[in-house]
Amino acid sequence: MSAIKKNILVVSDEVVIGRIRTVRGHKVMLDRDLAELYGVETKRLKEAVRRNNERFPEDFMFEMNAQELENWRSQIASSNSGDRMGLRYAPFCFTEHGVLMLSSVLNSEAAIAVNIQVIRVFTRMRELLANHKDSLLALEKLRGTVSHNSRDIKVIFRLLKKMQDEESNRALLAQVPKERPPIGSNTRSSKL
Repeated sequence: MSAIKKNILVVSDEVVIGRIRTVRGHKVMLDRDLAELYGVETKRLKEAVRRNNERFPEDFMFEMNAQELENWRSQIASSNSGDRMGLRYAPFCFTEHGVLMLSSVLNSEAAIAVNIQVIRVFTRMRELLANHKDSLLALEKLRGTVSHNSRDIKVIFRLLKKMQDEESNRALLAQVPKERPPIGSNTRSSKL
């Protein structure tokens, strides 16, 4: 094992997973997070990507648009995570394939080691999702059923409440004494 390999920092899977975000419906890692993992400046990572732009099609890497950046800034400002990274410039968002391509652009042992680990995490996440796809579909179906049942239950309770109110009204009416004229009296003659 070379001296360089001994000095490569190993990053935990939890750290990598914590840096995977969802943007435009894709699981991505931001340029600044990858730069930190690789031990390089974000500016240098972006320069390397721009020099090799043809290696990063839209499905490998994209830049946040103004609205996404504004949403991201507001999320960071309202988060309690202590994540106060400066967002003056829209970050590059790298998909799994983009992260893999970075190893060819950032040709250092640290970048290669981190890329291998990141790709393994992405792969495990995809396998986990695939393995539990049936469970997720069943839960989604159950959620739809519960939602429908919830509406039905609310209707049933409204009807029961209405029936209870009507029954209470009938009971009150039954308690009201009905005034009857005395037996054998003529109501017409008594009014005269």
